[in-house]
Amino acid sequence: MAVVAAGALVLAGCTSDPETTEGETSASAGGGTTDDESSETEGSDDGSATSDAGGDAGGEEGDTAKADLGDVQTADDTVTFSTGAEEYNAYNGNTSSTNSTYNAVVNNQLIGAFWYWGTDGTIYPNEWFGSYEVTSEDPLTVEYTISDEAVWSDGTPVTSNDFLLEWASSNPESIFGERDEEGANEGSFDPVSTSFGDYVPEAPETEVSSKSFTISFPSPYPDWELLVSGALPSHVAAEQAGLEPDALAQAILDGDAETVNSVSEFWNTGWLFPDYQITDEALVPSSGPYTLEGSTWQSGESLGLIPNESFYGPAPATANLTFRFAAPESHVQALQNGDINVIEPQATVDTVDQLEGMSDTVGILTGNEMTWEHLDFNFAEGSVFSDDEGGLAAREAFALCVPREQIVQNLIQPINPDAEVLNLREKFNFMPDYQEVVDAAYDGRFDTADVEAATAKLEEAGVTTPVEVRIGYSAPNQRRTDQVAAIKASCDEAGFNIVDAGDPAFFEAGGSLETGDWEIALFAWAGSGQVASGQPIYSTNGGQNFGGFSNEEVDAAWETLAASNDPEVHLEQVKIIEKLLWDNLYGIPVFAHPGVVGYDNTLENVRHNSTQTGVSWNAEQWVRAN
Repeated sequence: MAVVAAGALVLAGCTSDPETTEGETSASAGGGTTDDESSETEGSDDGSATSDAGGDAGGEEGDTAKADLGDVQTADDTVTFSTGAEEYNAYNGNTSSTNSTYNAVVNNQLIGAFWYWGTDGTIYPNEWFGSYEVTSEDPLTVEYTISDEAVWSDGTPVTSNDFLLEWASSNPESIFGERDEEGANEGSFDPVSTSFGDYVPEAPETEVSSKSFTISFPSPYPDWELLVSGALPSHVAAEQAGLEPDALAQAILDGDAETVNSVSEFWNTGWLFPDYQITDEALVPSSGPYTLEGSTWQSGESLGLIPNESFYGPAPATANLTFRFAAPESHVQALQNGDINVIEPQATVDTVDQLEGMSDTVGILTGNEMTWEHLDFNFAEGSVFSDDEGGLAAREAFALCVPREQIVQNLIQPINPDAEVLNLREKFNFMPDYQEVVDAAYDGRFDTADVEAATAKLEEAGVTTPVEVRIGYSAPNQRRTDQVAAIKASCDEAGFNIVDAGDPAFFEAGGSLETGDWEIALFAWAGSGQVASGQPIYSTNGGQNFGGFSNEEVDAAWETLAASNDPEVHLEQVKIIEKLLWDNLYGIPVFAHPGVVGYDNTLENVRHNSTQTGVSWNAEQWVRAN
C-alpha cells in the first residue's frame, strides 16, 4: 500500500504489478518502491533519470522539480497510463482500507496540496495552492496560508475548515479520549495514519472558513513538512451529516466529539466506490487540475479524468487523462499497440529488452529508486531465528549463506550495470553520506556467501538440521522467485531447507505477512526521503515491525532521532541504529530497486520519479509534441 501519510513507509510488494502493491508501506530515507532500473542508461546520483529516447524531460537540466511550462493551452487529446489491474475505488484514500497506490495516482490529480515530491525526493511547494512558513523554532510553529484563488470545483473556497477535518479524522486524543491497548479510542474515524493527531495534539489555530491556520508541535518532529499536504472537502462531509460546514469546523475547534463523530460514517464510507461507479458527482468536487465530475468510468477497463474548469493553478496540458486497469503482463504490448501511452513495469531483463526493441516509437527512462529489497527475520516464539531457539547464531548462519552479490549480479546488474549490494536500510548508495554510515555501522562480514562459515554458525546455534525456512513473499513475482531459488541453492548446503512460500495473499489483511506465517519475509519498502518514518519498522511493537524485533538500544536511538530537527543528530543516530541492526540482525538489505519507464516518444514531460509517487507525479504536464 502506498501510505502517503507522513511517518510510514510504503510496502513495495514488487509483484507482477508495477512497483508498489497493496500491502506496501513507506519508511524513512531508506524506503523504496518496486521499480527496477533499466539496462543501458543510468540515473544520476540525485535520483533523477536519463532517457534513451523520446520526449522532452522538461525543466532545466538537473532540475528535480516540475517544469515551468508557462501559459499552458490544454490540448484536446487523451493520454493513458496504468498502475496495474487494480481498479480505483476511493476518493478518500486516507482510510485503512483505501490507502493504495492505485487510488493515490488518481487522487493526486483531484486534490490540491501545499507541496509535492520532486524526482529525487526533494519537497517543492505548490505555490498556486498556498504557502507555509516556520514562525517559531521552539516550539516548532508553522503558519499555512491557502491561496485566495483556491476553490473546489463546486465553487466552495478551500479553507482551514478542510484542514481541521483532516486533523480531526486522524483521531487526536484531545477530542476522542485515550486509546485502549489496541490503539482504538472513542472516535469512529478509520484513518490509515494518526500522525497528524499524534504529533499535533492541539487543533490547528484558526477561525472557521479562514484562509490561514497555524499548527504547533509540542516536540520536535523531523518530518514536520510532510504532515500537512492536501485535504478533503469538509463542506461535503458536513452537509452529508446534516451540519452546516462552519458548524463542523467550530465543533472541531471546541472539541465537541459527538458532533465531530457524526461525520465519521460518511468520511469512512461515503467517498468509497465499492461498485466502481460514482453515484453522485456532487460528493467528489476537485481542488486539483482534473475532476471526476463528468469523468468516464468503464468498470474493469478505465477511468478518464477531465479538466477542472474551476482550477486556479496551471492548466493541465492534455484534456483527458485516462487510467487503464490493465494486467501488468499486458503493459509492454499495450504500449506498443498505443492502447497505453505510459507504463512503469517492474524492470526485468526481458522487459527492458522488449522496450529497447521498440526504441523507434518508445522512450525509456531509468533512474534510482527509493525502494529497497530486504529479507526480514521472524522473532516470534517458535521461530528458529527467535532468541529462544537458534537466536543470533542461526540468523548469522542464514546471513552468511545468502548470495547477495550473486543476486545483484544476475538479476539487477543486467538492468543497471552500476547496481551494487545495499548495506544500509536508512540510506541509499546514491546518497552522499551513504559510505560514511556504512563505515561506522558495518564491517562487510556478510558481503560474500560463505557456506562453510554458515554451516559452523548453524552448528553453534544448536538446532537440528536441516532447518526448514519458509521465505514468504507476494506471488507471482519472477524476480523474487529467482532470489529464493538462489538462496536455496546456497543455504541448503549449509544445513537449511529453504522453502519457497510465495503467496498471492501475502500483503492482504490477515495474510501471511501480518500473521507471521514465515521464517523469512522478502519484500521492499518504498519511501520518499523521510527522516523518521523508519521508526515503526524497527522499534519494539512498531506498527510495521512484522517480525517482532525488539532492542532497547534501537528504541532509544529512534527516540533521540525523532525528537530532534538537527541533521547532525539524525546522522549520528542513524549510524547507531544501522550498527545495532547489523549486530543483532533485524534483517538483511539486498539492493535498491532500479526504475524503468516506457512511454510513447511523441509525449513530452514524461519524467521518472524516484519516490513512491512514481512516474505519474506530473501527469498533468504530459502532452503530445506538436
